[in-house]
Order: sequence, then C-alpha cells, then structure tokens
Amino acid sequence: MPRSGPPSRASRASRSAPGAPSPSGAARGPAPRGKAAPGRREERSEREIAFTASLQAQVPRLQQERARRSYEALLDGAERLFARRGYDAVGTPEIAAEADVAVGTFYRYFDDKKQIFLEIVRRYLLHAYHQTLDRLTPERFIGKARRETIEETVGILFEYVHRQPGLNRVLVEMSLRDRDVARLRAEFETAACQRLTALITATCPRSEVPDPEATAWVLQAAALECATSVADELLGAPERGLRAHQPEGTLASRVRATLTLVIERMLFPGDAGPPHTSR
Repeated sequence: MPRSGPPSRASRASRSAPGAPSPSGAARGPAPRGKAAPGRREERSEREIAFTASLQAQVPRLQQERARRSYEALLDGAERLFARRGYDAVGTPEIAAEADVAVGTFYRYFDDKKQIFLEIVRRYLLHAYHQTLDRLTPERFIGKARRETIEETVGILFEYVHRQPGLNRVLVEMSLRDRDVARLRAEFETAACQRLTALITATCPRSEVPDPEATAWVLQAAALECATSVADELLGAPERGLRAHQPEGTLASRVRATLTLVIERMLFPGDAGPPHTSR
C-alpha cells in the first residue's frame, strides 16, 4: 500500500541493497538465421524484471504531492551538484539549498549524502537500462533492420552518456572506492550482459559466434568505454578521453559509426556492409 507520507528513518535503514540477477540456465542452441528462438523473449523478460524490480523497490511511494515534489527536488538538485562538483565537494546544506528546501527536509528522506547519491545512481541506471536495452529484441535483428537497430542503440547510448557526462564520471569514480556503488554498477553490467547474451544466442549462429556470453561482455565493455571516452574528451578531460581534438559532431559521429560497424561484423561477419559515417 502506498505510503501516506515520507519514509521513516527506520524504513530507510531497513532498505536492502538490490540483489544481482541470478544466472540463466543452460543456453539453448542458436536459431536459424533470420529467426528468433521460441521462448527467448519470456526468459529475457524474467531477468529484466528481477533487475529493474530490485532498483524500483528502493524508491519510496509518496502519496502526498508536496512530499513527492520535495523528494524529487532533492534528487534533481543533488544530481546537478554531484555532476558539476563531484561527490566529495558537495554537502547536505548545498543539496538542500539547490532543491530550495530546508536542511531538515533533507533528513526526512535521507540519512546522509551517500544515501541520496545511491538513489541517484539507481535512478540513472534504471533509466539507462530501459533506454538502451528495452528495444533490443530478436525480431529487430532480422534482415535489413539489423544495421539500423545497432546504429540506433549505439546512438542512444552515446546520447545518454553525453547528456550527463559529469554524473557518469562521478559514478565511475565512486564505483572504484565505494562498495555499495560498485555493487550497483556491477549488477547493472551483469543484467545488461545477460540481456545481450540472450539476444546473441537467439539471433547469431554458433558457427559465427561460438561464445555468446563472452561476446556480450566484450561488446558491452567496448560500447561503454567508447561512449565514456568521447564524453571525457568533449567535457574537457583529454587526459581521460581520445585526445582527438576534433569538433564534437565529427568525433562523436565517427566513433558511433565505427562502433556500429565493429558490432555488426562481430555478430554477423558474413553480412556486414560498409560503414555509414555521419558528418
């Protein structure tokens, strides 16, 4: 039943960290080229539900409109500050001021800035998962739609990372020194790879992709690293980026086009066409 007011301190303390999705069962054999394996969609959906539900369960259901607005204002304000200044340079008074609420209001919903940061990370990862992976179904990889699907997904990933490059950087940095942030990031990456593994298994012949799981990990790491490196370059951190020193449109579009071609050739080596580079 929805709560009638803000969550109590006891309920906040009792929140459990989301659990990682359980590994899938034995992999099915590959489907014939151009056909999706029967039942694969349902298996993917179960894994997706397990991951997204674990993130959504952390969000309090606030029935009162005023409480909901205050809660969202705190999250939005903290997200802006963390993205601009980093984690260490932000305190709870600054977050309250950015949200235009009293400091006491902050502590009605959160114990400290780490707790609100974890909520921001959950929201960010949940939205990223839906934006990039919801559209990846076996049916979209049949025939000519395959290239467009890969290109569209790569474009959405780049757009999402580049829309919030500061927040993405803080997330990566905090995952290297905070166990809770590292766990959330690992759970997201595991769920995403399980989704990609199921997709590759359903659409790619084993004669061309012998190890769908390993291929999924390689593709995900390559895509995230490319998007993050370009974002670092454009954000003014060339020591962490590509050191390309090219205009934003040229750099991003060339990397997106090349990554699309690499993914297509890895998954469908016999059918991949020439790259489509946007300038």
